[in-house]
Amino acid sequence: MKATVLADPAWLREDLKTAERMYGRSAGPRVLGTVRWYSASSVIVAPSTESLFTGKIADPSLDALTLTMQPDGRYIEARSDRVLDGGLPELGQAMHAMLSAVIPPMSEVCGATENALWAIATDSIANRLLWSGDAARAVELAGQLAGAIGPDLPRPRFTQVGRTTIVKRASCCLIYEIPRAEKCASCPRQTPEERAKRLRGFG
Repeated sequence: MKATVLADPAWLREDLKTAERMYGRSAGPRVLGTVRWYSASSVIVAPSTESLFTGKIADPSLDALTLTMQPDGRYIEARSDRVLDGGLPELGQAMHAMLSAVIPPMSEVCGATENALWAIATDSIANRLLWSGDAARAVELAGQLAGAIGPDLPRPRFTQVGRTTIVKRASCCLIYEIPRAEKCASCPRQTPEERAKRLRGFG
């Protein structure tokens, strides 16, 4: 399935129904849409961010991306079928265009603010770069890519927990507002002390 569906309000409304089946209706569209975007954004930024470590940059445009999803609607991965001409500045421009095509209709359909959805995209980009395994290079690339994308995207932030570099999140996925769910270990909506304690438990 082409990632262009993420810019289609009709498809997004159906996707909210998928989220209702997965998590229940009680959380409401803003929470469900935010949770879905948290997953989708991580998947769609992955091919291009990860390709920064390989030398050939994958095109992040929606029509270049193919989504793979579980039968229940969970996002698995995305792959790009094009190499982007140019370097990091061109990737920033292409990624801004991609995110600008997705975020406004997502905001309109679920009711989350565009600023909140841009912040989630920031954290997705930062995490995908960190998962490369080269933390120092990931932090450097995150700042450069954010600058190339432009001011709509909040600046990625990082912090240390022990010897481990983690994303200091700018966003909240709101998963804890779903019945029987709890806050992520890295959730920004907890005290720094509590967050650090929980994150050390994963070390």
